[in-house]
Amino acid sequence: MPLALLALAIGAFGIGTTEFVIMGLLPEVAGDFGVSIPTAGLLVTGYALGVVLGAPLMTVLGTRVSRKRMLMLLMGLFVVGNLVSALAPAFGLMLVGRVVASLAHGAFFGIGSVVAADLVAPDRKAGAIAMMFTGLTVANVVGVPLGTLVGQSLGWRVTFGIVAALGLIGLAGIAVLVPEVSRPEGVRLRHELAAFKNVQVLLAMAMTVLGFGGVFAAITYIAPMMTHVAGFATGSVTWLLVLFGLGMVGGNLLGGRFADRALMPMLYVSLGALAIVLALFTVTAHHKIASAVTITLIGALGFATVPPLQKRVLDQAKGAPTLASAVNIGAFNLGNALAAWLGGAVIAAGLGYTAPNWVGALLAAGALLLAVISAALERRDTDVPAAAGPDVPAEQPVTARH
Repeated sequence: MPLALLALAIGAFGIGTTEFVIMGLLPEVAGDFGVSIPTAGLLVTGYALGVVLGAPLMTVLGTRVSRKRMLMLLMGLFVVGNLVSALAPAFGLMLVGRVVASLAHGAFFGIGSVVAADLVAPDRKAGAIAMMFTGLTVANVVGVPLGTLVGQSLGWRVTFGIVAALGLIGLAGIAVLVPEVSRPEGVRLRHELAAFKNVQVLLAMAMTVLGFGGVFAAITYIAPMMTHVAGFATGSVTWLLVLFGLGMVGGNLLGGRFADRALMPMLYVSLGALAIVLALFTVTAHHKIASAVTITLIGALGFATVPPLQKRVLDQAKGAPTLASAVNIGAFNLGNALAAWLGGAVIAAGLGYTAPNWVGALLAAGALLLAVISAALERRDTDVPAAAGPDVPAEQPVTARH
C-alpha cells in the first residue's frame, strides 16, 4: 500500500477520536454544564448532522481546489472546531464547536476515499479505503479510550485540546506524504450531481444510514447503559471502548478484504449478524462478560459494512465519484444522528437504558432488506439486456455485478 495512505489514516485517527470520545464523556459534560444525558446526546446528534450538511457543502466549495489542498484545508477547519469545544464556556457554544469540526469530517473521508482508491489497482480499492479507515478504527482503540481516561481524570476540556493537536499532526502528515494530484479534467459539478440519479447509489446510501445507525443507537449511550445496567464502574467504560475499537479494527480490515471478492454477500452477512447481535444486547447488557463480548461484536460487524458500502457508491458513481463519496460519509452520520436521537427518545420515554438496542436492531434489519432489494434490481438490470437479444444497442450500459 502507498505511504500516502498513512497520511490519510493519521487524519482519520484525529477525526475518529473527536467523533467517538464524546460518548465516554457524556456524563462529565452533562454534569459540568448542568444538562441531562439525553440533552448532552445532542453533541453526538449535532456533530452527525454537521457531517451530513458539511459533506456536500465542503466538497462543492472545493471543486476548484486540488484534492491535497482541500484535505489540508479540511484538517485546519477540524482543528478550529475542536479548540472552540475545548474552550466553550456554555453548552451551546460547545455544540457550535462540535458542528464546526464536523463540517470537515464528511468531505475529508469522501475525498480521501477517492484518493485512496486512485492510488492502487482496481482489485485493491476496497482494501485501500479500509486502510484509510483504519485510522478511524484505531482511534477507538487508542485515541478514544485515552481521551476518555484523560477527560475523566483531568477534565473533558483537556481531551478536546489534545484532539486539536492531533488535527495539526494530521495536517502535517497530509502536507508531507500525500502527492499533489490535480482534479480530473472535464468533470464538473453537474457530472457529480448526475450520480444521484442512479437508484443503486441512493440505495447504497440508504443502507449506510440504517446500517451504521444501528451501531450508534446502542453505542451512543454505552456509558450510562454499562454503569446503570451492567454494573460496571465509571472507569471501566474506557476499557469497554477499547473492546469496541478492537472490534472496529478487525471488522474494517475484514470488510475491506472480502468486499474486493464478494461485495454484496459481505453486506448480507455483516448486516444480518449486526441486527441479531443488537437485539441480543438487550439481554447481554445485564451481564458484565456478555456485554463486553457483545460490544466487541457490534464494533466488528458495524465496521465490516464500511468498506463495502463506500466501494459500492464509488463503483456506481464511476466517472464522477467525489461528491457521491462525500455524501455517503454524510449518510453514515445521518444514521448516527437519527439513531442517537431515537435512542435518547426511548430512554426519555422511560423504556430504560437498553431500549436503544432494539432501535439499533430494527435499523440494521432495514439495511439488510435494502441490500436484498438492491441486489435484486441489479440482477434484473443485468439480465434484461441479455434476454433482449441483438435488438439492444451495443452501447447500452449494463450495471456491473459484485
